[in-house]
Amino acid sequence: MKHTYLAKLLFLLLFVCAGFTGAFAQTGSVSGRVIDEKGEGLPGVTALVEGTTLGNSTNSDGTFSIQNVPAGPHTLIISYVGFTSLRQPFTSASGQNVALGNLTLNENTTLLNEAVVVGYGTQRRQDVTGSVATVQAKDFVQGQVTNPEQLVQGKIAGVSITTGGGAPGAPASVRIRGNSSLNANNDPLYVIDGVPVDKGGISGASNPLTLINPNDIESVTVLKDASATAIYGNRASNGVILVTTKRGLQGEKLTVNLSSQTSVSRRANEYDVLGAQEFSDIIRANGLGSQVATLGTANTDWQSEIFRTAATYDNNISLTGSFKKVPFRVSYGNLNQEGIVITNKLKRNTGSISLTPLLFDDRLRIDINAKGTLVDNRFIDNAQVGNAVLYDPTQPVFGTNEMRYAPYGGYFQFLQSNGNPLGQAIGNPVAALNNVNNTSDVKRLIGNVQFDYKIHGIEGLRANLNLGTDISRGEGSTVTNLADFGNYLNQGRFTQYNQDKDMRLLEAYLAYSKQFGGTKFDIQGGYSYQDFVTKNDNFLDYRFDRTTLVNPTAVLTVPGGYSKLVLLSYFGRTTLNVKDRYLLTATVRNDNTSRFLEGNRSGVFPAVGLGWRLKGEEFLKDNNTFSELKLRGGWGRTGQQDIGGVYDYLPRYVTGNAAAQYQLGNGFVTTLRPSGYNRDLTWETTTTWNAGIDYGFLDDRISGAIDVYQRTSDDLLSLVNVPAGANLTNQLNANIGSLRNRGIEFNINVVPVRSEDWNWDLNFNVAYNRNKITDLGQQQEGFAGYLTGGIPGGTGSTIQVNSVGSPSNAFFVRQQVYDSNGRPIEGVYVDQNGDGIVNERDNYRYKQPAPLTVLGFSSNVSYKKLNLSFLLRGNVGNYVYNSVAANIGNLSNAQSSSGFLLNLPTDIRNTGFRSQQIFSDYYVENGSFLRCENITLGYNVGKFFNDKATLRLTGAVQNAFLITDYTGLDPEVTNFNTTDNRFEAGIDNNFYPRSRTFTFGFNVGF
Repeated sequence: MKHTYLAKLLFLLLFVCAGFTGAFAQTGSVSGRVIDEKGEGLPGVTALVEGTTLGNSTNSDGTFSIQNVPAGPHTLIISYVGFTSLRQPFTSASGQNVALGNLTLNENTTLLNEAVVVGYGTQRRQDVTGSVATVQAKDFVQGQVTNPEQLVQGKIAGVSITTGGGAPGAPASVRIRGNSSLNANNDPLYVIDGVPVDKGGISGASNPLTLINPNDIESVTVLKDASATAIYGNRASNGVILVTTKRGLQGEKLTVNLSSQTSVSRRANEYDVLGAQEFSDIIRANGLGSQVATLGTANTDWQSEIFRTAATYDNNISLTGSFKKVPFRVSYGNLNQEGIVITNKLKRNTGSISLTPLLFDDRLRIDINAKGTLVDNRFIDNAQVGNAVLYDPTQPVFGTNEMRYAPYGGYFQFLQSNGNPLGQAIGNPVAALNNVNNTSDVKRLIGNVQFDYKIHGIEGLRANLNLGTDISRGEGSTVTNLADFGNYLNQGRFTQYNQDKDMRLLEAYLAYSKQFGGTKFDIQGGYSYQDFVTKNDNFLDYRFDRTTLVNPTAVLTVPGGYSKLVLLSYFGRTTLNVKDRYLLTATVRNDNTSRFLEGNRSGVFPAVGLGWRLKGEEFLKDNNTFSELKLRGGWGRTGQQDIGGVYDYLPRYVTGNAAAQYQLGNGFVTTLRPSGYNRDLTWETTTTWNAGIDYGFLDDRISGAIDVYQRTSDDLLSLVNVPAGANLTNQLNANIGSLRNRGIEFNINVVPVRSEDWNWDLNFNVAYNRNKITDLGQQQEGFAGYLTGGIPGGTGSTIQVNSVGSPSNAFFVRQQVYDSNGRPIEGVYVDQNGDGIVNERDNYRYKQPAPLTVLGFSSNVSYKKLNLSFLLRGNVGNYVYNSVAANIGNLSNAQSSSGFLLNLPTDIRNTGFRSQQIFSDYYVENGSFLRCENITLGYNVGKFFNDKATLRLTGAVQNAFLITDYTGLDPEVTNFNTTDNRFEAGIDNNFYPRSRTFTFGFNVGF
């Protein structure tokens, strides 16, 4: 479905904006030079005419010029990070330039007047009462960054970002102050340039945020407590991440920026398994004579065979400037990224445009933003990473008997005597990767037009209208060749899918601000409408020839799927500032969702925040030790409704699967069957208490914040068991129980050195969070809890549990007994209940996958034109179930298999297990780690090309080193469950390893 009206709308608005330029009064210009206390010119300083978007940045010698300044008196605001802002009055004259000469900025890292992005507007940093953290572009993580969330990884206290493996564009689990829910969505809400985007993904894209180009982002702001997030009520229980993209300023001359990066990536680690000789020796030494004949004579490192040295090319160009009264920024980006597993790759083309004209004597500001993305993926089956670990190292990649292995492309495979695949054996992982072509094409457009009008006759009153959309189109197919081992008898396979997702947004609010003496207040009230429509077609499966059905008698009874979710809200906020010392923020939002039955749809989410700026009091006003000291406190309630399908409250029929077809004559019909439902579904609510201190010492050479909080979620939306015959299913979503998070966060910024040649900035942040389930409703006596965390090794086997008194997803295992040498005794566990029998009733709750402590440490030091920075981040107290070792770390496969063998991890030397012990706590390992995420070296070459261009060179290494006691591949593990659209943490199974990446890049500005 084409949306040509969007392009027409943008063109019309641009035409109108440009057309109005002739109606403005005569203008002049203003120029000057910004210097520091030593008289040196300061490049990159922002000069802005107050109350407008007229502005520019200083060049390399500190000079600036701003055009199109309306005639009359104005105030110029000069601001730069690390210096006190300067306000310089001047009077513009028609057709003339006002030369202000040298303007001196004094060093001061205090940015109390800095505008902080909050929900529906901005506030001065000193007026903020909630827990809010902002990372600007200059502080982003450097190197090859594919997904926007990677920009702030390790930068913000209480924000844990875990990438789900090393594949290009892999999804990331982002958790702000832990999980607030059990089965509902625990992801934060993302708001991009005022548009709250869909939390869910689109078919064909592993991570929806991959569709946003990180190079277009100016800042990322995280709202952590309810006082800050409640303005977004319905989806703010897990925090809010506000993304602001780059844009132009009025009067700014045209600048062109070109950046290019080339990266080389290699796997940083591998699963530790036996080599061919040691594997052969163990098979022979353990009395497995019947399997000796299965051994080959090769020496193959299967992990080396499926991994490669991967290249990435990332090129971006942007044009920023102002056409008369229309500031603009246009950008284009091209990313071509190979995965370190053969055949895996991602291609992305992005384009963005932003226009910010001022009309009607600067009373009407229009923000137009549009970001488009085209992404081509070629995915791999992560199971092949596990198969490379398992595959017999004594077998070759290619078979030696050309006739026998020719039907399989020449690749070695375990075959029967008749040449057909050996049914129980796994396929050659190199062949499987090359024989399967799993590709997708995804398109996305995020755009909005926002009008902000200062109403005539009532000073301080303005009206804001925001119209936005988020349109995604995903389609893909999987082509499996005739030579594929798993599909050889089925003559290959061709499957396809598609999905269309459309979001529409309409938000409008009125805001009024006024000052009476030393008291300032701002009040706003508004309305929000947002709907999400999802469509998809159903397709039948074909053979490789794409004409022969896999099931020739199949009948497609349902052509496709459709769903629509509507969110309707009313919101209001009041802020009060008395003498820049006593602060109040009060918020309320009423949300309505179509996900629940009428009568349960409405939720009210209030919040209040208080602040006391002690630095403004007389007893600290002239104190030179304290440069800032503010106490904050807040309480609020937010909501959650994002679980399951959008019609789970309705009795309905759903399409059955292939195993539930009904035969009519010679044909098989896919059935429609009644589905379970819950008419009582309603809002899950999270109540948060937060207390904090913002501090600064020695002219803010030392600054930071401390926060303590408690979050309690009630009426948890959870997947619960249903008594037999009580519904149409044995499990469904319901409101039951409560969950609590308690924690403390600490952040400190230190500037040890700041001089003409040397500058050094340090940041350290640490957060501690304790999670506990406090209630799960009325349960039968002896009920262990709701089992979760599926693992291989048995049908329906799980390794985690949600139960009262324990953290969510605690490991549910048996306590291993060890001999005098510290070696685990096979099959011997502690009899926890003392009944003389060791079984599932002796499982106990042991540790948790979520870290107790998350920390980050970064350093940025510069000497003249040279710059060196690094980022360390780590987790403490997180545990990982080593599923790979538990599944294959035994001799059972060799004992029971016929005609093939599976490799063993080196841990078999420590255990000697002959059969699987998948429930042993031996495999629950401490996953605490310290990772060097990034080291970057940069050099500012300076001007060239007749002083018309500047050049900066950078070199970076990512994932430089990892320190951990975990014996598996990587302790930072999270898996995305596509069935429930949620992340499952703490189980290491078929994990795509992270790479170590070396990047060289340059940036040219004209």
